[in-house]
Amino acid sequence: MGRGRRAAPAAPLPQRDGIDPVRLRLPEDPDGAWPTVRDHLVHRFAGAVGAGRVDAMLRDGRFVGTDGPVATDEPYTAGRYVWFHRDFAPETPVPFEIGIAHRDERMVIADKPHFLATTPRGSHVTETALARLRRDLGLPGLQPAHRLDRLTAGLVLFVVRPGDRGAYQTLFRDRRVRKEYEAVAPYDPAVALPVTVRSRIEKERGVPAAREVPGEPDSESRIELLERRGGLGRYRLLPATGRTHQLRVHMSGLGLPILNDPLYPAALPAEAPEDFSRPLQLLARTLEFTDPITGEPRRFTSRRRLAQWPRSIHS
Repeated sequence: MGRGRRAAPAAPLPQRDGIDPVRLRLPEDPDGAWPTVRDHLVHRFAGAVGAGRVDAMLRDGRFVGTDGPVATDEPYTAGRYVWFHRDFAPETPVPFEIGIAHRDERMVIADKPHFLATTPRGSHVTETALARLRRDLGLPGLQPAHRLDRLTAGLVLFVVRPGDRGAYQTLFRDRRVRKEYEAVAPYDPAVALPVTVRSRIEKERGVPAAREVPGEPDSESRIELLERRGGLGRYRLLPATGRTHQLRVHMSGLGLPILNDPLYPAALPAEAPEDFSRPLQLLARTLEFTDPITGEPRRFTSRRRLAQWPRSIHS
């Protein structure tokens, strides 16, 4: 029986701005193309940042192994681990605070604002809920059990102890979490509600919007009208599955696109600046589940309100 790869050693670098260092495991070099670690780093990163930037980072000691900074002329050793911090591009600060709906020794239930990504991805790295919470709460090991769309506000479960993460992730994977969302969208008396929408949703890499396509349904949402005022309605959305943009796609498909949605039914120009005064009117209102560690029932509710539904008539 073959032996598995050894676990990677602990990172010798601390987090920076709530972000873990990048970890590299140097690959095999059968052709001897990389006499030094520097040669491999230039091969790997020069196309993105230039050889001069790689050399500057080496001189500054920013590439680090388990025994300290990597020397410019250090011989190449396959299988060795090297860590470094990326240079973070400037990000537009999201001008809203993260609420805390609940915190204990196992979990943090964050009440995320609109426009803030859950985890680092693409151009959103330090301006994310994960990075902010790690910094603000002093919890460098914090990890999400699931994700919430960047434009959607509301509840996200983060796990404090790494050993507990799998148990909470399994709840979401196995659909053992009851999620309740709230949305503001046009009211149309011709749309019979409540209704359960089932469809097949496809999301292509690099294409911002998802779309419904023919085929066996892989998504399901129940849509209920809670109340109406003039041409607007406040809706309860109950997803049974978790496809990308599922609720936004299903509401648009009914002819009830959620207010301020930049993708559905028609995408705004990609270069349009983000308008923090027009948040998507979609809120992850409730998370309900049986705690996988203690067995107790848990229910959490967001304290946020959707801006385009007046508080005076909010139930």
